[in-house]
Amino acid sequence: MTSLRRRARCALPVVLALLVAACDSGVRPPTPPITAGSSTAPREVNIVLKDWIFLPDPVDVVPGETVLLHVVNGGLEIHELVIGDQAVQDAWEAAELATVGAPPGPTPVVSVPPEVSGIRVVVPSGQRVDVTWPVPASPAEVGRLILGCHIPSHWEKGMRAGVVVAGAPPGPSVTLGPTSPSTGAVLGFGPAPRAVPVELAGRGERTQWPM
Repeated sequence: MTSLRRRARCALPVVLALLVAACDSGVRPPTPPITAGSSTAPREVNIVLKDWIFLPDPVDVVPGETVLLHVVNGGLEIHELVIGDQAVQDAWEAAELATVGAPPGPTPVVSVPPEVSGIRVVVPSGQRVDVTWPVPASPAEVGRLILGCHIPSHWEKGMRAGVVVAGAPPGPSVTLGPTSPSTGAVLGFGPAPRAVPVELAGRGERTQWPM
């Protein structure tokens, strides 16, 4: 028994050293096996919006699958999820920035051309929106996707995340855009947020922020 304890004490520093080395390398751990979703049985994926981050980051998907996104706003402010490449993100950023300084009244309606609309859902604080997303079949197209929030000033604060192909070799962690300022607050959840219908701009539809 004494010999076993001595071996355990000797092994512990080695294990700790390996864990520290893995963290310092900045390499993402491999993604657990994923069963791809289909149109009849979509895979459920949770995405949490906080001030000013997306969790998880990045989001793992299988090219060509269908996923059911449960988009939960765990932040104190209204947030949105825009899925698309850089052109889609740029289009929504420009459209929503144009509303800054609008005269008092109803929230201005924003829209973008259909070819750069991507998928967009707006989620009030403490609520959840479910949306079905057919993932592009091309791994290269998946690799160009970004998650973004373009409520004015949110993108500038670093509210964006990546999308990666599940099972791809892990690589160094990448920080997209400027580092978001830390609020120092730990935001938790009480009862499960209720799903609510909101406007969806996945096909270039005109939509506005619910307030």
